[in-house]
Formats: sequence, C-alpha cells, structure tokens
Amino acid sequence: MGTRRDRRGHGVRGPLAWPRVPAMNARRDRFDELVLDAAERVEQRVGSSLGLELAVEEVPPSDPAPWEHGVALGRLFPAESGMPARLVVYRRPVEHRAADEVELAGLVTEVVVEQVARMLGRDPDDLV
Repeated sequence: MGTRRDRRGHGVRGPLAWPRVPAMNARRDRFDELVLDAAERVEQRVGSSLGLELAVEEVPPSDPAPWEHGVALGRLFPAESGMPARLVVYRRPVEHRAADEVELAGLVTEVVVEQVARMLGRDPDDLV
C-alpha cells in the first residue's frame, strides 16, 4: 500500500494550525511582563493602588469606540456594578509599531500611562 496522495499528486498535508512553540509563548510572556512593569511604575508614581484589572489581548475588537481613530493600542473599560476598571493592551498592534525591544517597552508604557491618566482625569505627563 503506497502513501496517500490527493488528486494533484501531493502528499498528505500538515496540521492546519502551527503547534505552540516556545518562541511564540516567550514573546507573549515578555509582552505581559512589559505591561505589568508599566502598571507598577504608574502605581508608584501615583502613590497608591490603581484598583485596575490588567489584560492583554491579541487584537482589538472590530467595533472601535467612537473616539478611536485607526487601530486601538489599548482600551480602558470603566468600573461598573462592583467590577473594577479594566485596562486592555492589544499586543499585535503595539508590537507592529515598535522597531525593537526598547521601543516596544516605551510604547507599552505610553499606552498604559495614557489610559490610566484618562481614568484618573489627569495629564499623562504627570504620570511618567
């Protein structure tokens, strides 16, 4: 019995989705750490806990908020009915705009600072 081939004479195809490889997970983990570090620095600058839930998502939803122009890099969801405010940073758009690790860290910090400043009603320059 020979190998199975499709109608064009090609062999069996590989898996439809790539398996998770350590390099993919490591990049996600490093991004998560950058977000946590930025939030800690802002908390130190403010001098108190922000009471903020942090999240990282791959891409923003397809329904942008009315004030968002272009692709959102982060979004703040205000606290409501016993739930804390939630800050979401979108990994892929942020990574796409950064040329290297140093620029990535700066951009993540900028996104976190802008969203927290909006939540607190303060100027972002006060939180850097």
